[in-house]
Amino acid sequence: MTQEEQDSAAAQATETPDTTSTTPGHAPLVEHLVELRDRIIKMLLVVLVIFLGLFFFANDIYLFISEPLRLLMPEGTQMIATEVASPFLAPFKLTLFAAVVVAMPFILLQIWGFIAPGLYEHEKKLAFPIVASSILLFYAGMAFAYYAVFPLLFAFFTTAAPEGVAVMTDINAYLNFVLKLFFAFGLAFEIPVATVLMVLAGVTSVDKLAAKRMYVILGCFVTGMLLTPPDIFSQTLLAVPMWLLFELGILISRLLPKRKAEE
Repeated sequence: MTQEEQDSAAAQATETPDTTSTTPGHAPLVEHLVELRDRIIKMLLVVLVIFLGLFFFANDIYLFISEPLRLLMPEGTQMIATEVASPFLAPFKLTLFAAVVVAMPFILLQIWGFIAPGLYEHEKKLAFPIVASSILLFYAGMAFAYYAVFPLLFAFFTTAAPEGVAVMTDINAYLNFVLKLFFAFGLAFEIPVATVLMVLAGVTSVDKLAAKRMYVILGCFVTGMLLTPPDIFSQTLLAVPMWLLFELGILISRLLPKRKAEE
């Protein structure tokens, strides 16, 4: 090969980008997409396996979820199914929801495994406790709704019926109602995590959050109005814990600078 041909080949190699080469520590886009696909498949398979295992107990799970209402219904009344497929679809939907909730630690672990390689070491140390606390707080919110809110809420609803009206709730309508409250309280219990993340990201400061406490309290009641049934009782049951969790987030955020200084 002549010198001129060698120079021409070198120029073409310089102009043509190398799509296969990568910088150290970074994988090509295709590899990221393949990894993401594999992790999504794993998540779906785990949810499917848990769902199949729980489906044999679908009716028992529904009985457990509906117990707060059934125990408070007037004597001689019971829950009913007004749609043809409700006796099957309501337990089916609830079992699928339960499978996702049970699989949530594995799902978040897969998400963590996907994003962790792109984080710095100090970000990994901080992110893992946040992810773990998010799971626990979401479960705590659902447990609070079931054991504390539902008995009070259904006791009020069942006694507030006008005279001559029999309280006989449809099983599908009840399921949609409680799932909405589960999500509302589960997300509401994430407020401490959201508060700490905003402070760590520099979006705001602890002093600014404390100064806007009254607006936050008003926002909690507005959120309670939007996410819960249209009665002041259930709105307060959601708004007050949200406010207290906001205060907990401020308290934790105040401790963060001290911990950094100690480290």
